[in-house]
Amino acid sequence: MEIDEDRSDLEKEREEQDEEEEDSVFDLLRDRFRLSAISIAEAEAKRNGMEISEPIVACIADLAFKYTGQLAKDLELFAHHAGRKSVKMEDVIVSAHRNEHLFAVLMSFRNKLKVKEPQSERKRRKGSRKEDKATDSVVHVPDV
Repeated sequence: MEIDEDRSDLEKEREEQDEEEEDSVFDLLRDRFRLSAISIAEAEAKRNGMEISEPIVACIADLAFKYTGQLAKDLELFAHHAGRKSVKMEDVIVSAHRNEHLFAVLMSFRNKLKVKEPQSERKRRKGSRKEDKATDSVVHVPDV
């Protein structure tokens, strides 16, 4: 009985250490993200000849971090719904469907990547005729 209790104490200790490490990594990533967002906001303000107060910059950085966290969760759900374990470009594009400008930019970016990709490296998969017809008939309708 004592061996089981000792083992569980050791396991609990290791779990606590793992959680502390995860928390410290999360904090480090969050702080780096915020610093980058602050740097970008200040650079854009300067480029446009504007001044931006520190509380506003901090608020923008926090909102961007929270938005990115939610976006990551959405992308994970999209990939899972499609039966995949990893996120693909299409998941990112679908996540931007409500923002017409961002959607257009992402589609353009994807198309540029496809053009740059050599023909021999492109993955081809054979699908049924129904799938080919279904993808041709998809039309994007912007939100009004």
